[in-house]
Amino acid sequence: MSKLDGNERWKSKMLLTEHKEQYEMRDQPKLSGRPTSEELIMIREYILYPQMLKMIQKSNDDMGFAHIALKGVIMRCLEYIMFSITNDFYEHKKELRERNIKVVEEEINDDILYYRYYCRGYDEKFGIVREVMRTEIRTKFTDYTMQLGKQLKSNKG
Repeated sequence: MSKLDGNERWKSKMLLTEHKEQYEMRDQPKLSGRPTSEELIMIREYILYPQMLKMIQKSNDDMGFAHIALKGVIMRCLEYIMFSITNDFYEHKKELRERNIKVVEEEINDDILYYRYYCRGYDEKFGIVREVMRTEIRTKFTDYTMQLGKQLKSNKG
């Protein structure tokens, strides 16, 4: 509770949004240097999203040449999942930018993808094994298809 809370005099005064945010964030600890475990998970997910988008796009392109009875339905489902992944990717990108974290692809070496991330002045390499990436992507695709199923069920009723 601040000194201004409960003081009726200050309710009529204009306060810029940025000043209010600064005031509210003054007691929060300042993040510096090494990323937290939550931020490392965000970095890993940020790395997975482009791979997932490539896989969905390839499946969508392949579906265009296929002769399947429900081709239109499958393509729309793939587009919905691609849209959801894109939204999540840009949300992660924005969150990382706000936390002053930058991720760049560095190299691929013997089934390990290496990325470099810069986190508030801290520079580190992040490696992810291709098989682990595949497992994570399968899990995420399952989550997205479950989300699509829930969306379809809610629109049905």
